[in-house]
Amino acid sequence: MKHFNGKNIWLATFLLLIMTVVISPAAAGDRDAAEPQRGTKTAIFAGGCFWCMEADFEKVEGVVSVISGYDGGDTPNPTYEEVSAGGTGYAESVLVEYDPARISYDELLDIFWHSVDPTTPNRQFCDVGHQYRTAIFVADDVQREAAERSLQEIEKSKPFAAPIVTEITMTTTFYPAEEYHQDYAKKHSFRYHYYRSRCGRDRRLEELWGKDNE
Repeated sequence: MKHFNGKNIWLATFLLLIMTVVISPAAAGDRDAAEPQRGTKTAIFAGGCFWCMEADFEKVEGVVSVISGYDGGDTPNPTYEEVSAGGTGYAESVLVEYDPARISYDELLDIFWHSVDPTTPNRQFCDVGHQYRTAIFVADDVQREAAERSLQEIEKSKPFAAPIVTEITMTTTFYPAEEYHQDYAKKHSFRYHYYRSRCGRDRRLEELWGKDNE
């Protein structure tokens, strides 16, 4: 009879445990449940002041994060001073990261429309200039088709007579804004709400979309 020393016994026990874990259905099921089955996606919108757009989208269930930034221009690494002065082609924008298992791109588009005044070219509320235009920056043909379809639906259902001038265009490069602009509504709540109120954003949105607009 072959005799096993302590080392051989330990090795045999270890191999048996490994085999048990590998073939165990329960173990495989636990691992699959712990891993995400689907990644997040992104959408980019311009709707005037990115502080306000960021705050609006952060309230939406299914949105993972919102980053304030700039899109629509072609100069690398634009600064806030350059964009706000005009002439760069960039618009204040937000990059919305979302979970497609909880909210769709179509639903985000509907939220976007009801968060902006799509009737004013080169302006949003008290902010004037090309950098404050409304835009949907699409990443591919799928997003473009969805955006154009949503525009057609809004054109039919909008409760106001003025034409919609929001542009639908390909994203150039989205550049995050400086850190002091990120989560501005949370970091500087009083100043943010004072600005939003004085700018008349919510008052104008109610005029356009009605009291129940969210």
